[in-house]
Amino acid sequence: METLKQEAIKAITKLPETANIDDIMYELYVIAKVKKGREAVDRGESVSVEELKREMQSW
Repeated sequence: METLKQEAIKAITKLPETANIDDIMYELYVIAKVKKGREAVDRGESVSVEELKREMQSW
């Protein structure tokens, strides 16, 4: 399993040489959000597609 630092370095190295600080920050933001989402799923803090569809119908 990759550490957060390894994952960040890997993502940054995939960016083009012309990437600016905003591009790098966005990549790190996405990594953080995905990590947070996976942790929520592991804790059972997610909803099924069916539950989401029911909720959306009330909008």
